[in-house]
Amino acid sequence: MTRTKPSVLAHAGHPLDPLSEAEVALASEILQSVKKLGPDTRFTHVQLEEPAKSDVLGWEPGVELPRRAAATLFDCKTGATHVATVDLASKSVTAWREYSTKAHPYGQPPITIEEVFKVGDIVKADADWRRALKRRGLDDKHIELVQVDPFSAGYFDREVEKGRRLVSAVSYWRRDLKDNGYAHPIEGVVALVDLIENRIVHLVDEPDVIPIPKKSRNYDRASIPHTRKDLKPLDVVQKDGPSFTVEGWKVGWQNWSFRVGWTAREGLVLHQISFRDGAQERPIIYRASVTDMIVPYADPTANHFWKCAFDAGEYGLGKLANALELGCDCLGHIHYFDVPVADDYGQPSIMKNAICLHEEDYGILWKHYEFRNETFEVRRSRRLVISFFTTVGNYDYGFFWYFYQGGTIQLEVKLTGIIQTAAIAAGKEYPWGGMVAENLGGPTHQHFFNARLHMMLDGEGNTVTEHEFRPRPWGTDNPYGNVFDVTARTLSRERDAAREADGRTGRYWKISNPNRKNSVGDPTAYKLIAHSAPAMLAQEGCYMTSRGGFATKHIWVTRYAPDERYASGEFPNQHAGGDGLPKYVAQNRGIENQDIVVWHSFGATHVCRPEDFPVMPVEYVGFTLKPNGFFAENPAMDLPPDRNVASRDNRDKDTCCG
Repeated sequence: MTRTKPSVLAHAGHPLDPLSEAEVALASEILQSVKKLGPDTRFTHVQLEEPAKSDVLGWEPGVELPRRAAATLFDCKTGATHVATVDLASKSVTAWREYSTKAHPYGQPPITIEEVFKVGDIVKADADWRRALKRRGLDDKHIELVQVDPFSAGYFDREVEKGRRLVSAVSYWRRDLKDNGYAHPIEGVVALVDLIENRIVHLVDEPDVIPIPKKSRNYDRASIPHTRKDLKPLDVVQKDGPSFTVEGWKVGWQNWSFRVGWTAREGLVLHQISFRDGAQERPIIYRASVTDMIVPYADPTANHFWKCAFDAGEYGLGKLANALELGCDCLGHIHYFDVPVADDYGQPSIMKNAICLHEEDYGILWKHYEFRNETFEVRRSRRLVISFFTTVGNYDYGFFWYFYQGGTIQLEVKLTGIIQTAAIAAGKEYPWGGMVAENLGGPTHQHFFNARLHMMLDGEGNTVTEHEFRPRPWGTDNPYGNVFDVTARTLSRERDAAREADGRTGRYWKISNPNRKNSVGDPTAYKLIAHSAPAMLAQEGCYMTSRGGFATKHIWVTRYAPDERYASGEFPNQHAGGDGLPKYVAQNRGIENQDIVVWHSFGATHVCRPEDFPVMPVEYVGFTLKPNGFFAENPAMDLPPDRNVASRDNRDKDTCCG
């Protein structure tokens, strides 16, 4: 196991390298000094202000570009919010923009870790909330054991929420502090908490009391004493070491190269993804990340109708990332990246083992047996995996980028953790989801992710075309009825390019460079293969839809603009809606042969089942980018035979690949 350590303040690396621990500390000190910040200031992030794309592409080793830090901060007593840029060399604040959280369309900085922990104390100090729980059979002793979950409040145009910094809080009974609270939801009690005033400003206490489910459903090791005895070890050993190289934040592997980055909102960012084709380094993607998530719930009752978490923009996928463990989260010869970050007070710390890099065997890459002349050739596939995991409340998400030897790129998101639950009275049905246990339901919901792909396929002038398979009607040009066609349509302007996947026609999209021709005279291209899962199912005009408009379409294409960084806009927390991708594409800019960003919304619609509890087995979602006329031939033809595979005439069935 190896680990990348933070650099010292003197930066001699690449301009896209994340801030070092010393740089985070310096940026915070400059802001504190120049802006005379007091003890009530809270930071949602301090991270690299990425240089302009043109500056990065023109950079040469030995030439130092200005190192700048980006920060968002707010006053926890007044709510005043500012977005800042700090020049580390001159020790100056070069940008200081106040963001108005008091005026329409509102919006708030992400919820901090400090706020997550203080909500329980605020709620439990409220006399009306305590009376509501006593009506449900809990005494003071049991109330102290109650788990209070802060949940982003959303926006519903209520006077009580306008201009306030809020979370909603739902509660769960626990037998003891180790008990799984999600097995015991307290229905009909919801507190709306003002995080600036530190009090409940609205309390729902429904008159009908639904009994709290009391059966424990725990998953810690002590609660499962009897485990399987027939599972043998599976060890991954690379005695000669891995095939990848790591130089600072740059990774190289099997003709691939990219740079590793990190932000509080997105977590893992991949920069300058390219493939070495012969002697040529060919760019494919300038910047790739997951910028946004939304999880809308389909239960209209008091505890659930407002639930619609934007996990990236309201909390931060990077802010809540896990410290990964060798042999559990990652298997094999691992390289970990430690990431310097800022805490809620702007102080630097190191997020240990935040990013995991390793190789995996992936079965057969290519194979053929020519029986006529006894030619038998097979090559095994490997993929490079770079990943991180984050826990946002009850759910855990793993983001896994895969790079294949044949030129394919894949993003796979792994959804696990614990579902949201609802208490159901004995003998009653649950119409808004699935029953997962006795008197316990799981509300139906959707998970959407949005990947932002700033394309740079063989250069900055790229075009997107849409393709479908269509059966050709019977006729003189289809006398046997077996012909089908592949249609092609160029997406010329941004409004043309808000599209949905369609499994009936196999719809896919090609990103091409019209200025570069491949070996058969066509533009070099990659194709994006999207799964045809449902887009946002909430009604048009619903606040979930207006706030999470990016999830209403699977594909969006915009002309690159430096300030259009997030699918839901800069501050989705409590935003009234209309920001992000729908706003960007309303400009209807031309996108043919331009510097473009492809945004892909994808996800899962989850109808809960008993097998999802107490911890949900992983659900997989994602997409694939596959070369389509980018190479002159299969780029993995030069792979050597596996050293463990003997000749065809002397093979042992226990060592041969298959």
